[in-house]
Amino acid sequence: MTPHDSEIPVYVISVAAELTGLHPQTLRTYDRLGLVSPGRAGGGGRRYSGRDIELLREVAQLTAAGIGLEGVRRILELENQVLALRNRVSELEADLAAAQFAAGRVPVTRNLPARRSTDSSVVVWRRK
Repeated sequence: MTPHDSEIPVYVISVAAELTGLHPQTLRTYDRLGLVSPGRAGGGGRRYSGRDIELLREVAQLTAAGIGLEGVRRILELENQVLALRNRVSELEADLAAAQFAAGRVPVTRNLPARRSTDSSVVVWRRK
């Protein structure tokens, strides 16, 4: 399965319910609350993707741990924000490295920990 395959809505609600161990009515409720947004077939029936299935399993784990649906919604929002911020940091680090390279300087991306080379000497990388 390629990464894009996980976004293709292929599972009908009964299959999604079986894969997640949740009742179909629970899946409808989660859709209504906006916790998951399955695709729709031509006739309006819900179609769940592999990513939707993963998300439903995460919701099930959180609710089983005693977290209310509003708490689950907030956790999912925060996880999405963290992912977006990590992606943005990666983009900015790449831009910085490219700008430093273009300026003729050695790109500095992060403080790197000390590493041992094969000859047992220690190499320490430091930001200047």
